[in-house]
Amino acid sequence: MDNVELVWSDASAEVYRFVVGPIANNVYVVRCRRSGEAALLDAANEHERLLRVATGLGVTSVLETHGHWDHIGAVEEVRAAGIDVWVRAEDAAMLPSYDHVIEDDTMHAVGHLRLRTVHTPGHTPGSICFALENTPMLFTGDTLFPGGPGNTASEGGSFSTIITSIEERLFRVYDAATTIWPGHGAPSTIGTERPHLDEWVDRGW
Repeated sequence: MDNVELVWSDASAEVYRFVVGPIANNVYVVRCRRSGEAALLDAANEHERLLRVATGLGVTSVLETHGHWDHIGAVEEVRAAGIDVWVRAEDAAMLPSYDHVIEDDTMHAVGHLRLRTVHTPGHTPGSICFALENTPMLFTGDTLFPGGPGNTASEGGSFSTIITSIEERLFRVYDAATTIWPGHGAPSTIGTERPHLDEWVDRGW
């Protein structure tokens, strides 16, 4: 269906990924197998396709990892379809509209599943990651990619802040086997990326 890939599952959860828009944004759907309820991470683009996927997989909420244009292109259309949009307060003004503010270190219910919110400023002031509880799945938006942190050259970005976020809120918390699923491109693991933190600091990006 619409080139949607099931990238991970267990007895309780399913995680789907599809790619949209002019700069190949990853969109993820986390679905509770018991209830059929799902959350979509980043209403990025291609709203008609995105809404078909959302309808087919039972999406009841959209969680925005941050407010950059390429991650929010379908926000108005998903809200018009009756799906609530959540975003951090720091990035809320970057969206055309939204429904709820995401607090840090809380649990967002998706049926019987829980997504833990992890505020990781640096790419934007309101950047946030989502960890699917009791699984090795960590959705990092544009905070952490294979090979380094997200871009911090845009307005509101801070290299020192993103390094602190990655070190203190991701590398110190999640174990080596945790898979990171970024906002663009391929996944990686905490264990693969963590040894390179000092290299990223030395190179300055």
